[in-house]
Amino acid sequence: MKRFFSVLMACLIIVLSLMSFAACGDAEDGGEEDTAEYRGTINVYNWGEYISDGSEDSLDVNAAFTEATGIKVNYTTYASNEDMYAKLKSGATGYDVVIPSDYMIKRLLDEGMLEKLNYGNIPNYQYISEEFHDPYYDPTNEYTVPYTYGMVGVIYNSARVDEEDIGTWDLLWNEKYKGDILQYNNSRDAFGTAMYRLGIDVNTTDETEWRKALEALSEQKPLVQSYVMDEIFNKMESGEAAIASYYAGDYLTMSENNEDLAFYYPEEGTNIFVDAMCVPKGSRNKELAEEYINFMLSAEVAIANAEYICYACPNTLVTGSEEYIEYMGEDWMAVLYPENFDFKTEYDKNCYKNLPTETLNMVNGLWEELKIDSNLGAWVYVGCILIILLLLVWGISSFIVKKKRSKYY
Repeated sequence: MKRFFSVLMACLIIVLSLMSFAACGDAEDGGEEDTAEYRGTINVYNWGEYISDGSEDSLDVNAAFTEATGIKVNYTTYASNEDMYAKLKSGATGYDVVIPSDYMIKRLLDEGMLEKLNYGNIPNYQYISEEFHDPYYDPTNEYTVPYTYGMVGVIYNSARVDEEDIGTWDLLWNEKYKGDILQYNNSRDAFGTAMYRLGIDVNTTDETEWRKALEALSEQKPLVQSYVMDEIFNKMESGEAAIASYYAGDYLTMSENNEDLAFYYPEEGTNIFVDAMCVPKGSRNKELAEEYINFMLSAEVAIANAEYICYACPNTLVTGSEEYIEYMGEDWMAVLYPENFDFKTEYDKNCYKNLPTETLNMVNGLWEELKIDSNLGAWVYVGCILIILLLLVWGISSFIVKKKRSKYY
């Protein structure tokens, strides 16, 4: 019997080895096929819902790039700057283009995680507005090309939120709307909502100030339905939630699917951000990545992206386009490009900046405190239900045992 099993195992090993060899052969053939079919391949890592992708009769930008250049695009998405940073920091290599926000770009730059760009390969950079040159996160204009910019505001369902309650950050702390409020599921933006509300500098290194913001978020927590990122689209469009802080461009996208949604910039001030295209260290296709960045700045593509993702655009080919202005309409243009808005002044005053390492570690610790408290609350609730169920089972079992005994006595 032992010999039989030994022979059987040997046969299985041979079969599995042959299957593995065949699979490797297929993969190698596929690789050769890819090499023959394309000039090369780049890996692009971007926010979700952040490129014109061919849906709703829009231009499929990545497909158009491949058709125009013969370069294949592997495209993946992330939900927050912090998620993207964690992925790159963990040692993930092979990304050729990433599109982080300003403060995260500065962090990546400070930690030596970005490649210098050859702007000779990006001639369309000439169309980036002067306002976006020499930003604090890339003061020598060597590492980045602006993609979009915008502001954070408050989205609310006008059919469920009273007009007298809107205008400030207080709406996200209004007990009247308990269970209908969404909060960011990332530390910087969530703390930002509390800090702008309290008049605290969002770039402070004072732990006392951050703890004040944590206290405010802890007070808000019982009112919050959930902490979200991309999930906000379904929740606000479906009416599952009624209030959330999010980016203006995404509000415009949501409003197309729910006409009751409205928006305002809080009186106390709010975050202004720039997202820019960069090439991370470890890119094996830097020149192809620069070709992709240049393509993203061309008129047709830049307009298609601006119309699809509904964010403000730093590209003069877009903002000077009558087609774009007509497509967006007066109301949407007023949201994205507020009248008498001095971008440079407001940006310097309200943008997030990269924090020192010790402050970042402290903020991450405070964020964990908030989230652990939330998880503990949920586990207490689950624990109570389990105890009740166990007591019910115990009671029913005791009753059955007593009935059985009564049959014999």
